[in-house]
Amino acid sequence: MDLILASSSPYRADLLRRLNLPFRQVSPDIDETMHAGEHPRALVARLAREKARAVASTLGDASGPAGGPASGREGATVRLIIGSDQVLWANDEVLTKPGSTERAQHQLTSLSGSQARLLTGVALLNTDSGHMQFSVATTTLHFRCLSAAEIAHYVATEMPLDCAGAFKAEGLGISLFEQISGDDHTAIIGLPLIRLIDFLRNEGYNPLQPD
Repeated sequence: MDLILASSSPYRADLLRRLNLPFRQVSPDIDETMHAGEHPRALVARLAREKARAVASTLGDASGPAGGPASGREGATVRLIIGSDQVLWANDEVLTKPGSTERAQHQLTSLSGSQARLLTGVALLNTDSGHMQFSVATTTLHFRCLSAAEIAHYVATEMPLDCAGAFKAEGLGISLFEQISGDDHTAIIGLPLIRLIDFLRNEGYNPLQPD
């Protein structure tokens, strides 16, 4: 089994390592622009699928290592490609990676004392069968009322410039919240492992029986 994470994110890679399965990372090249009238939930579901398909298209033949045996042939390795995407939806606005200290502080200022939904899309593509599974995990976040000094300290400490909503809940960012609720705590970091495990098991790849 060739398991591929269609992401360059170190956070998603760290999460996937928890399953103790061999995998490799390939960065997808897609346009992540939101479509006119597109709901944030539809956006992350679409981008998760597109990332998986984009990586599949770079591998040449649809199975095995590029240049290796074709899909379905005897001895071929089945490829499973994981795509994921995440946005924060708050005050009818979609927040993505801030990219700068100023934008990170602005995002957290707008989130102070409010409730937001973190939407995490995950997809699993079997390039042998063409079967695509996908889902969106919703995590509800209740932010504390934060002072400008607290926000500035947090951003300077963790520099969450590559995280949707400008926080890292696995670190000091947990102090930004009064409450977090959702079906899968790993979704908040960027990859819903519980749903992903369901997908892998559906493809006959059980992390509890990898052989």
